[in-house]
Amino acid sequence: MIQHTFGLLFKPRHQWQTIAELPESSQNILVVYPVVFALLPAIAWYWGTSHVGWTVGSYNEVIKLTDASAMQVNILFYCVMVASVAAIGYAIHWMSSTYGAAQSTIAKGIVIAGLTATPLFVLGMVGFYPVLWVDLLIGVVAISWAVYLMYLGIPIVMDIPQERGFLFSSAILAIGLVLLVSIMVVSILAWDFGAAPAFTDG
Repeated sequence: MIQHTFGLLFKPRHQWQTIAELPESSQNILVVYPVVFALLPAIAWYWGTSHVGWTVGSYNEVIKLTDASAMQVNILFYCVMVASVAAIGYAIHWMSSTYGAAQSTIAKGIVIAGLTATPLFVLGMVGFYPVLWVDLLIGVVAISWAVYLMYLGIPIVMDIPQERGFLFSSAILAIGLVLLVSIMVVSILAWDFGAAPAFTDG
């Protein structure tokens, strides 16, 4: 798994080709990739929000979450990441026949979605030291790289022409944006039902 991580970050085209050539049994093993690597940002943000803290604007007071609240928020964060990868993976499989992919399985869709999220998992570790403007900047870089990986990887792994792969990736990106908005709405509702973060007194 580490090999795929570094390959996708530094030699993405070659790594996608390697993944595409793996036997189906080996590809299916990679379904656990997002389950394992989604732990990285979840653990990082738990530690950063509960033990390091952050400041807002010119105020020097450090803001932290209680341990219990940080644990609750980041368990939900982890579950949302894994569920989002699974949902996008299913969408990739579901739409594959529309764009002419000859062979597709739900597992293959989840593998593509999970590997595409590699920059989000790796760069999400900035949460160990939460400086908001730095984290936002790195977040934009991670999202941009993940989108690039998706546009590069779908046509290679699904073995379809580049032009068709572009349309396929664009459709999946639209689904991802709808999913993001849905997560934001559900998060707001969850806060009203007791999942709001609790801050420490000092």
